[in-house]
Amino acid sequence: MFIAIIGTQLSGKATVANYLRLKGFTAVRIVDSGVPVKEEDAEFLRSDGLRGQSSSSSYISDAGPDRDIDTPFDSVAGLGALNLPSSTAAASLQTAQRGLDQSLSFSSAADLLDHVTKYWRSNFVTIDLRTADVLQLFSKRPFFLLINIDAPVLIRGAHSALRHPSSLNSMQKYVNMHVVNDFDSVPALYAHLDELDITDPDRLRPSWDTYFMTLASLASMRSNCMKRRVGAILVRDKRIVATGYNGTPRGLTNCNEGGCARCNKTASQKEACLCLHAEENALLEAGRERIGGGATLYCNTCPCLTCTVKIVQMGVTEVVYNLSYKVDDLSARIFHEAGVQLRRHAPPLVDTDLS
Repeated sequence: MFIAIIGTQLSGKATVANYLRLKGFTAVRIVDSGVPVKEEDAEFLRSDGLRGQSSSSSYISDAGPDRDIDTPFDSVAGLGALNLPSSTAAASLQTAQRGLDQSLSFSSAADLLDHVTKYWRSNFVTIDLRTADVLQLFSKRPFFLLINIDAPVLIRGAHSALRHPSSLNSMQKYVNMHVVNDFDSVPALYAHLDELDITDPDRLRPSWDTYFMTLASLASMRSNCMKRRVGAILVRDKRIVATGYNGTPRGLTNCNEGGCARCNKTASQKEACLCLHAEENALLEAGRERIGGGATLYCNTCPCLTCTVKIVQMGVTEVVYNLSYKVDDLSARIFHEAGVQLRRHAPPLVDTDLS
């Protein structure tokens, strides 16, 4: 895996890069001796073991003035002194030392690309890919992951010089994951990165569960229901049999155009809802003869009771969902009684500022 980190000035890019070095990633740099070193790169250079560059003797996190720590990242002792969460610190110090001792520098992005491609099974991290043209080249590789780091202005430092680089706008289309660094300490940020599991291989090449669940979420975007968007994918032998999303039946006015009075709250709750659920549409599209045995239904929301009994009746043998719904317990009991496996799968987050 090769992870590149971009982001706003003083947002914590080097700090996140050093977190990955704790995980055994090798730091790689593109070094041009004629270009002055930016302050935000000083710590990363220092822990790289790259020589001939000037930097202050104390640790300056690129997460901002309020996050300065007097302990440098150039030794195992320095790493341990941060009091990292137990899941990261004790078990990783030996690996971290190896990572700190194994740093590589290259004279150009092309040389770096050649190296990481040749050794693509190894883990690398850099903060030196800074133009959209360069990122376009790296983004074609299946082992490449681009993380964007941002932090609130008040945390980064309310200085006139801290502007949002215009070049970041052109690079956003290559970003695989966004992380908002609003933490007041390095250990807190590291704990958050542990929780996100940013090195999950599922981020590079989605597992079948993530692949089909992502397609179910995409199908939900076609929904016209005023209550919620739900999508479903019916799969057999890892091949898509049918897709579905919720909304009013074919030929009727769309729900978001007033087609269902109940969903639009223009009628009493006693009036029947006209919207078909995503699961129903997928089942109707496939038909029992195409479903057969061994079919799996992926749905971004756990099926309701009405859909549960239809899923059972149509012969589906497994249901995979992401978001919970108010009737989970009852649906789960019916699935269990009918011998239908029910399990939850949540794809890795790509944006951690979801509220």
